[in-house]
Amino acid sequence: MYTSFGPDAVGVDCQFPEAAALAAETGFDAVQIDLGYLREHGPDDYRAVLDDHDLRAGSATLPVDVTGDAETYGSDLDALDGVAEAAATVGCTRISTYLMSFSDERPFEENFAFHRDRLEPVAEILADHGIDLGLEFLGPETLREGHEHEFISTAEGMLDLCDAVGDNAGLLLDSWHWHTAGGAVDALESLDADDIVDVHVNDAPEGLGVDEYVDTERALPGATGVIDIERFLSHLDAVGYDGPVIAEPFSDELEAMADADAARETAASLELVFDRAGV
Repeated sequence: MYTSFGPDAVGVDCQFPEAAALAAETGFDAVQIDLGYLREHGPDDYRAVLDDHDLRAGSATLPVDVTGDAETYGSDLDALDGVAEAAATVGCTRISTYLMSFSDERPFEENFAFHRDRLEPVAEILADHGIDLGLEFLGPETLREGHEHEFISTAEGMLDLCDAVGDNAGLLLDSWHWHTAGGAVDALESLDADDIVDVHVNDAPEGLGVDEYVDTERALPGATGVIDIERFLSHLDAVGYDGPVIAEPFSDELEAMADADAARETAASLELVFDRAGV
């Protein structure tokens, strides 16, 4: 596995060439795919930026509104083949999205079928270009409070949906969501490399019960030690996960920093937890 710089996840707002320069200067192996820049400038320009900085392509965010109205979803799906072709050309092999852990409209089984039907053609298009689809479950109990119907909030549940969607679908596995879903070691250790498409890492505030975590209140990986990130990364390494790892701390402190400082702090946090995990 390798470190990937996700500018949006750490409050860095800049164009792709500047993000790539920051990633290289601060020691990242890769930079997340900026589909907007890729669409505007084309694969040759995009690839040249990666090559100039000796960076790998990270994963991308799925540009399909999976739960949108039929017209929006259909338009996004129609455009996906061209987006996937361009992404594959610059070395992207993983595109991911998250799924809300609740619905105010559809009971669980109906919602499962809805997502299966919406995601299956997405996975098929991505597979045509050698790209895997990562699906992220959201663990915090507080996200589901006040909503009519619960939906998938665990790795096991999301893998069931992945199986229904296609052979190239797997988890976007986030250490925060693993932890806030209960942090079960057996659930983690049941996963192998084929189950995991993409990885996010972070830490959690101290002194909270598992039912008190708020999704936007996180920390850089290794900052508090609440999440057992060493076990998390060690298992990924042991099963041979070979994809990107990005930090997603949603940190107000990082957002207040200059871009270079935020990138440097993020890179240092990943180096720290990788070293602790022996990977």
